[in-house]
Amino acid sequence: MKAIVFLADGFEECEGLIVVDILRRAGVETLMASVMGRLEVDSSRHIKIQADMLAEDADYDSADILILPGGRLGTENLAKSGIVKEQCGLFSKGRYLAAICAAPSVFAGLGLLEGKKATCHPDFEKHMAGAALTGKSVSVDGSIITGQGLGASFEFAFTIVKLLVGEEKVRQIKKAICY
Repeated sequence: MKAIVFLADGFEECEGLIVVDILRRAGVETLMASVMGRLEVDSSRHIKIQADMLAEDADYDSADILILPGGRLGTENLAKSGIVKEQCGLFSKGRYLAAICAAPSVFAGLGLLEGKKATCHPDFEKHMAGAALTGKSVSVDGSIITGQGLGASFEFAFTIVKLLVGEEKVRQIKKAICY
């Protein structure tokens, strides 16, 4: 299994890094891909994160899931990225897509949530045109996984692991991290 997590300046650190950590613990090859044209990405709390690669250099054909962390500015930067838009459109045709906090609005903006159950940060519900909002911490509809915000980061990550690797791996990780 392989995951690509898009990082953009202003991304919410916990929503990105908790997911990367949990997926890597699950044995999922997880790559952080910067959409900023440089490897260093400045998070929402101005913690500099070194991405594994530039988004333009990623091998999307071998990936099973694309993940978008939230953060207001991070989401704005993701929404501006041609690579993010193109790859989300391609992945929506049968592979997993996941976004948390403000980032599900990127999917909505691309028309990918039309008639789908989804959740997001309450402040972004007005940007979720076409989605059937659940108000839950995490929602799954087909191959689209959405999360509400930082507080849902672990549940969001565990849901992704469950779908990619299975429930037993989730139990093992929860035990190992004293969750």
